[in-house]
Amino acid sequence: MTGWRQEGNGRSGRGRFRPFATALAGLWLGFGAASGHAQTTTERVVINRTTGYAISGFDPVAYFTEGGPLQGQSPHEMSYDGALWRFANEGNLIVFQRHPDIYEPLFGGYDPIEVARGKPVAGRPGIWAILDQRLMLFSSPGNRRLMLANPQRLLSQATRRWPELRQQLSP
Repeated sequence: MTGWRQEGNGRSGRGRFRPFATALAGLWLGFGAASGHAQTTTERVVINRTTGYAISGFDPVAYFTEGGPLQGQSPHEMSYDGALWRFANEGNLIVFQRHPDIYEPLFGGYDPIEVARGKPVAGRPGIWAILDQRLMLFSSPGNRRLMLANPQRLLSQATRRWPELRQQLSP
């Protein structure tokens, strides 16, 4: 386990300033939300900055096979599209290796509603839907409801905007 992960788990003596840093981060995030600025990221695939994993370490195949998110396990990992992915079991890892284009969240895990608006806002693994046989992650329950109410129009808008938006994101 790397030093920064150990510190985050409270296993390092250097973690005693964590409450102060957490409070500062909360103030910063609160300011962004209060001023109307959406949180954005610069990766082509949404990566959790704390864990370093795509879609926060959840198994993308499990959404299809288990009907919902399952946390991936450390022995079942692979690198794909500039991100580290985790899987609940070896079978899901193999399936993803063979068909990443099917199981990777659409738009790299960015919220399709925000993509349609031209903004790369990270989707959350717990707010999801499978539409047209593709996993989509949303930043809010409201955006999920919007997509489910009019999927063809919104998906079409997001699909048109995605190539240009993706070009603006780091590889």
